Amino acid sequence: MRRLAALLMLCLLAAARPAAADLVYVLNSTDATISILDAFTRQEVRRIPALREVHHLVLSPDGRDLLIADSGGNEIFFVDPATGDVRRRERISNPYHLDFSPDGRHLVIASLRRNQVDIYDANGPTLLARLRMPEKPSHMAFSPDARVVYVTLQGSGTVAAISLETRQPLWEAPVGREPAGIIWHRGRLIVGIMGSENFVVLNPQTQQIERTIPVGRGAHTIFPAPDGRALWATSRVQSRLAEIDPDTLEVRRLIELPGGPDCIAFDPDGRIWATLRWAGRIARVDPRSGEFETIRVGRSPHGIFVHPRRAERN
Repeated sequence: MRRLAALLMLCLLAAARPAAADLVYVLNSTDATISILDAFTRQEVRRIPALREVHHLVLSPDGRDLLIADSGGNEIFFVDPATGDVRRRERISNPYHLDFSPDGRHLVIASLRRNQVDIYDANGPTLLARLRMPEKPSHMAFSPDARVVYVTLQGSGTVAAISLETRQPLWEAPVGREPAGIIWHRGRLIVGIMGSENFVVLNPQTQQIERTIPVGRGAHTIFPAPDGRALWATSRVQSRLAEIDPDTLEVRRLIELPGGPDCIAFDPDGRIWATLRWAGRIARVDPRSGEFETIRVGRSPHGIFVHPRRAERN
């Protein structure tokens, strides 16, 4: 009878286990490695060596390549997101943060160490323009019409607007000490101010701050949930995950998430995967209950991406 029960349990587990689970990519910046985890088992299935310091990553507009930026190694890895195989590598000057314009025409790269923003033809990538910036260009967001990219400048405490048509700066506005994550939200820019406990709401037309959103010390990055029902923000110093109402911009809930939450990604079921920068772990968070579990990865995990090969059933 016990043997039959064990066999039945194995069959149930096999039935619940997807044939091809989602993959979770984690950039271990201090280790200079890329962890790939099976999202169903939460086990690391592969670790790819990088060069010196990987921080951010982005999926190409056609979904074919996952671009992983090694800022210290001055290269971008073009990875097959379904397998983790490295297709090719490109020499790029200090790629710290990177993103594609909404129309898919431009790849913009922020160089934190070299104080420059590079604009590439996304099909090349071919360098179209290099702009020298005041100090420490960090994160970026685009206007929906793909005409302007907005870049946070951590060293100067400002946000810079750059035209993707003329490839020239348009304006620069003060926002606070050490601005980091930035998104476009309904005609406004929401910016994390790491040197404070607030996100600020910046009007790009007037270049004025209209309000602040307190989330906790080290306000860092912010991401819209896939269903549009919430904005999720991290405070890296106070170790919190904040759920923000997208209509009122009021904080609905704070989830204490020890370890310094940094970047986040969402799986097809709406769960949140967050890197815990100081703990060498990532967290898998249920946004409904606020419950979470943590998984060991490499040292100083930063960027994170979920490739949805198949949504989990549990």
